[in-house]
Amino acid sequence: MSEEARQAEVTALQAALAAEHAAVYGYGVVGGRIGERRRGEARAAYDAHRARRDALVRAVRDLGAAPVAASAAYELPFPVGDGAAAVRLAARLEERLAGVYSDLVRAATGARRADAAGALRETAVRAVRWSGQSVAFPGLAERSGDRTGDRTGERTGERTGAAGTTATATTSATSATSATAPARR
Repeated sequence: MSEEARQAEVTALQAALAAEHAAVYGYGVVGGRIGERRRGEARAAYDAHRARRDALVRAVRDLGAAPVAASAAYELPFPVGDGAAAVRLAARLEERLAGVYSDLVRAATGARRADAAGALRETAVRAVRWSGQSVAFPGLAERSGDRTGDRTGERTGERTGAAGTTATATTSATSATSATAPARR
């Protein structure tokens, strides 16, 4: 693997790791607001994202880089005051992760590409379960701004980073962490 290809893969892995950090935080919020009927589904997603995050930490280290750290807190894209908003946040988290994993599929090779494709598939399935809607090419619609679910983000002033959240504390600045920019106060 050329140094340029290795760096592209590390950058994509770091972006996915930053997005998974944000998703773990976001699912903590979802779990606190979701109704009893879907709490098990939220817990399973939370556990899946923790496992995916841990695997990404190992992958970054395997390539000789220091894994990006989680921010202390993240600003959510909209207020999450009830179960309906929690479901909408869960869908948004998964939709944003699909975009990040599509980038990783493009940058990775071999087993890491297969893992990224599996993660893309899992996030796409969870996004459909949460939102009740699907897109033809998960991970690509998120990049074009045409998300599933609520399409009013531009009109409502929603703010989103890599996983639908925005970091409220700065992390060690690298090009790989730019997807989760510090929140405006």
